[in-house]
Amino acid sequence: MTIWSHNVGSVRDDDIDEVVFRALADGTRRRLLDLLFARDGRTLTELEEEFEMTRFGVMKHLKVLVEAGLVVTRKEGRSTLHFLNPVPIRLVHDRWIDKFTEQRVAALSDLKARLEDNRSQEGT
Repeated sequence: MTIWSHNVGSVRDDDIDEVVFRALADGTRRRLLDLLFARDGRTLTELEEEFEMTRFGVMKHLKVLVEAGLVVTRKEGRSTLHFLNPVPIRLVHDRWIDKFTEQRVAALSDLKARLEDNRSQEGT
């Protein structure tokens, strides 16, 4: 089973982020990830049934997800099973989302509470 399709030692974090963001930018690919989240280990045929596009179209989207490390595959007999790999999404989250939201969200939450408290005191 392939855990990561890139040689991480020679690929910069920015390059990995770019590949992951590009993969996540497409709605079809996000839907594929949602399907794998709901039930991991699906074949191409199972995934293809969920879309109104050709098998080749689904394969192209899966290839982008595999190259970004978001999907890993395992051969089982004649079938290839596809699995969600949440690690790249978590790395992007930790690097790009957490640092921008933690303090600001806490500050906005505090501000909202104070404004609501002031509004309720003015109404009484």
